[in-house]
Amino acid sequence: MHGLETVEIKAFVPARDYALSQAFYGDLGFEQGWSDQDLTYFRHGDTSFLLQNFYVEELAANFMMHLLVADVDAWWAHVQASGVIERYGVRSVPPRDQPWRMRDFALTDPSGVLWRIAQNL
Repeated sequence: MHGLETVEIKAFVPARDYALSQAFYGDLGFEQGWSDQDLTYFRHGDTSFLLQNFYVEELAANFMMHLLVADVDAWWAHVQASGVIERYGVRSVPPRDQPWRMRDFALTDPSGVLWRIAQNL
């Protein structure tokens, strides 16, 4: 539709411990574009999200992010090498092929937000 071109969509990701989550995403390889006491703009390549200094357990426990990447095994190796799983005590599930024609792995952040990092098969 003419005039309705979209440019970007961002999620507002909750953080139980804002400073801890900022450190986690930095250690994971996301760059901080800008930050204040309530919000941090994170980006990696052409993707981005907003980390918010806001937490409701029920929201965070059901919040999911999906990051589509070119090489999920390279990302898994990067996550392993970064040490974030051990350093932040977060959960992860190694990559596997899914019936929905993606290979992905799961990673939670320190607030319980679930990330599914995937590539198309």
